[in-house]
Amino acid sequence: MQHDTPLVMIHGLFGPLHFFEPAARLPGVTVHTPDLLGYGARPVQPELSLAAQAAEVVRILREEVRRPCHLLGHSVGGAIAVLAAARAPELVKSIVSVEGNFTLDDAFMCRRIAPLDTPEWEAELQRIQSDPQAWLAKGGIAPTPERLRMAHCILHNQPAATLQAMAQAVVRETAVPAYLETVRGLMSRGVPFHLVAGSRSVAGWHVPDWVRQQAHGSAELPDCGHMMMLEQPDLFCRTLLSLLYS
Repeated sequence: MQHDTPLVMIHGLFGPLHFFEPAARLPGVTVHTPDLLGYGARPVQPELSLAAQAAEVVRILREEVRRPCHLLGHSVGGAIAVLAAARAPELVKSIVSVEGNFTLDDAFMCRRIAPLDTPEWEAELQRIQSDPQAWLAKGGIAPTPERLRMAHCILHNQPAATLQAMAQAVVRETAVPAYLETVRGLMSRGVPFHLVAGSRSVAGWHVPDWVRQQAHGSAELPDCGHMMMLEQPDLFCRTLLSLLYS
């Protein structure tokens, strides 16, 4: 069965989201997994902001997707999805926040990266990239050949400069009350919000009570953490099908 509404997936601080091949796991759904500014093969951008990334998402929706979509954002991508939907609500049928940032308390990695000296962060990233098994273990994920392949893709999809610029943008832009007011404005206009979390990481996700109360749908994936689409990609995709296309 072919579904009319495409799914656009916005990656977090570390991209991309095509690493787990969602198009193959979501039959009948047109899936877009774009790289944001500074990611993948795109040129490095020395100065980045969530607003600039949101504007880029809107451009993608208008020029490449070209019809209203379900807009999913993972982690930092959740904040970008909200800002993009606020800019072009006519292009967004719903928002799926996959442990997306709501407050600075959600920006655990960004807050650590943002203040580091550039050489210090570059050296740390090289250490992380050289040992994907340790990176998986830190998230409580058992290594398998498939997961190690996915981890390598994630960790090498962006340069250190992009990661640090985005981390600084997250700290700067989600610290102000205007961001949550944008969320409130979207929900008051009736844009459906879906919340997706992993059972091991949901306790550290700081979703405001009023967002939970007004959410259109929610799901908690058992035995999963923040990188649930790496850990259990089939379960993650079945959850999306149930939330958005059933």
